[in-house]
Amino acid sequence: MRVAGFSALIAGIGAIIALVLYQGAGDVAAAIAAVGWGLVFVILSRLLPIALDGYVWRFLFPKDAPRPVLLLLWARWIGEGVNTLMPAFQVGGALVRTRLLVLHRFPGRIVGASVVVDLTLSTLTQLLFTLVGVGLLLAHYGNNDIAKGAGAGVGLGLLLVIGFCVFQHRGLFGFLVGLVSRVSKGRDWVSAVGGAAALDEAIRDLYRRRWALTLNAAGQMLAWALGAAEIWLALYFMDIPVTIADALLLESLILAVRAAAFFVPGALGVQEGAFVLLGAVVGLGPEVALALSLIKRVRELVIGAPALLAWQIAEGRNFFAPRRATTPTEKPLV
Repeated sequence: MRVAGFSALIAGIGAIIALVLYQGAGDVAAAIAAVGWGLVFVILSRLLPIALDGYVWRFLFPKDAPRPVLLLLWARWIGEGVNTLMPAFQVGGALVRTRLLVLHRFPGRIVGASVVVDLTLSTLTQLLFTLVGVGLLLAHYGNNDIAKGAGAGVGLGLLLVIGFCVFQHRGLFGFLVGLVSRVSKGRDWVSAVGGAAALDEAIRDLYRRRWALTLNAAGQMLAWALGAAEIWLALYFMDIPVTIADALLLESLILAVRAAAFFVPGALGVQEGAFVLLGAVVGLGPEVALALSLIKRVRELVIGAPALLAWQIAEGRNFFAPRRATTPTEKPLV
């Protein structure tokens, strides 16, 4: 698995270099330079959807449970860094978020349930956002193969999300742990089934809270849409004005391509090719499209690298923190 991931990483970097050289490194560099100090605003614009996504995560916690906003925003920011800069298949950020809150003595089953449902709703709202992009593509540029392919991908994705939701209601984690337990015949796995069963029950309870699900999904949908500001601002500072509809179209379909290329770390090379292809649809030159993709890469580094550092600092503090036994009056974390 590591060899495949490393190979995909090398291939992706090679694809980016080849695209830049083919389209003209000077032209691409000139397009990036045209953004100038506007790059600061492009990077800052990404913080708003991250913050909104972290804020609406709190709705998935029980009303009587602690829901410190700053802590949730911090964990969401670190999850963003993990998903964008590490070969984590877009789920590593969710696992890290769970661990960080458990380290802060949040009950494991509550955190785990909130993250699983949050990830499910995130996938669902992204699919709906992709449908918005497909609709804009059809409305402004007519029927084409890109719209057909994206529509088919959304249909398949919806079926997978529905199947995942059904399995969650039927005790997905208890089944998985039980299955591995039978295969490994380890006592640790057998004892873990109780934890998995509690997680399954917490997930089912969460799905009964309709308003919490609605508020979280609405916030995530808005966060996806706000992400288009990054493209709009970058093109604005390049003196290439585009409509908000075109920015939404590009953002929604690029996100869909990145999700489909989850096996390639950071969708390296795949994102760049998608920008060139989709940019041509809305009238952008290939050098401008590549510049947009590379600007996104810069933003990922500027926001993600400090997040990974903050994660390692948190893990280091936990490693060196003195261990203390739980007293009878304390509730266990899991």
